[in-house]
Amino acid sequence: MEENKNILLKSAMSYGLAMGIYWIFKYIFFIIGYTRPAFMSVYWGCTLAVPFIAYVLTKRFREDLGGSIRFSQAWRFGVMIYFFAALIVSLAHYIFFKYIVSPDYLPSMIDSMTQILKSANVSPEAVKNLTQINITPIHMAIQGIFNNIFYGIVLSIPVAAIVQRNTGSTVNKQ
Repeated sequence: MEENKNILLKSAMSYGLAMGIYWIFKYIFFIIGYTRPAFMSVYWGCTLAVPFIAYVLTKRFREDLGGSIRFSQAWRFGVMIYFFAALIVSLAHYIFFKYIVSPDYLPSMIDSMTQILKSANVSPEAVKNLTQINITPIHMAIQGIFNNIFYGIVLSIPVAAIVQRNTGSTVNKQ
């Protein structure tokens, strides 16, 4: 069992690094998409490919384990690759919000959300609370980590269900 945990962690770290590099690559299209909208569609296409990449990596991990994997192992592995990829891409998020966008980008984003809430007749107290938020680049990077982990928790469920292979439930044909 200890052996499987070491394999799980090592594999999740290395595959998560690969996934994180892919996410940085796709995030570059997001950044370019602000000035050239056609690149935003490339970004969304790459984003839609993420669960399929997670499937391929989980399937590869199953082969590392000898061809059989339980649902819980596959799900944990999926969550962990999303976690490690989120750590890698958070560096790109921080650099983007700290050095690439204008310093008034985050405050103007808050102002836009405030205007939308006011036009939707949301309570003045909620609007006031929103205006008091001070968002920094590190907040955005940390929020990105949490978002990606949440997506990993959710998206790893169907991937694990597809990849699992119960050797005990198969009938040996002779």
